[in-house]
Parts: sequence; structure tokens; C-alpha cells
Amino acid sequence: MKTINKISILLLTLLLVFTSCEVAPKKINYGNDHCLLCDMTVVDKAFSAQYVTKKGKAYMFDSVECLVRKVTAENNEDLLAFVLVSDYKNPGSLTNAYTATYLISEKIKSPMGANLSAFSSKKDAMQVHNEFGGELFTWNEIKAKLLK
Repeated sequence: MKTINKISILLLTLLLVFTSCEVAPKKINYGNDHCLLCDMTVVDKAFSAQYVTKKGKAYMFDSVECLVRKVTAENNEDLLAFVLVSDYKNPGSLTNAYTATYLISEKIKSPMGANLSAFSSKKDAMQVHNEFGGELFTWNEIKAKLLK
């Protein structure tokens, strides 16, 4: 009977280890999570972002510009499983940072002052651009822009 208990404990332990290291995006806990770059509390669903390492550790950002600056400074994209930005048109909905379209517009104020927003579709980005003006960017273009 003791052997069955030991096996059960071992299996439960292994299950906990493997499920706790799941490589997947995590839910952002708005009002509680802190930005990895600037340590501000993540509160604005329209501008939040996160990346998840290939080991499954998720890091939150209060703004798209903080995420871009951290990724650019660390040059760590090859270690990341997910790089996600909030879709400005659907606050709180995260989208792939590599395929998103970015807009810098003086009329859309982001948390860290870069006036940067992200969109899951180029169509949505163009629509907001037509309304508020500004300049559109791809992932590589916005990294280069913020590196200056």
C-alpha cells in the first residue's frame, strides 16, 4: 500500500511540475501586474503587452513601447515563445507583435508617452490613422524607430 501512495505522490508532483511550466500567454492581472521595464502598474487594456519565454515565464508591460524597448535592448527574441501586444481596437485582446501594425499618433496618448498603439489588422490601423493621423509601422520598423 505504501508503494501505491509513493507512486501517487510522485505522479501528482510530476503533473504539477509540467502544468506549471506551460508555455502559453498568461492573463494580465490589470491593476496588480507591474511592467518589467519601468515597474509601473499595468492598468490600461488598450496599451498593455507581454512576452513569454520558451521556458514559460510571462512578463507584462504597461505599454507597447516598454515591450519594444525591452526586446530591442536585450536582443532576446530568439528566447521568446510569444511576443504579444494589446489590440487598440479591442482593449485587453492580445495579438502577435510580429504581425501587428503600429501607429504613432500625437492624438492617441499611450502610458509612456510614445503615443504608440498596436492593431491586429492593418485595416483597423488604417482606419484609426485616417481619423487621428500619425505614422504607421511594422514590427521591425517600430523597433528601429524606438531605438533612436
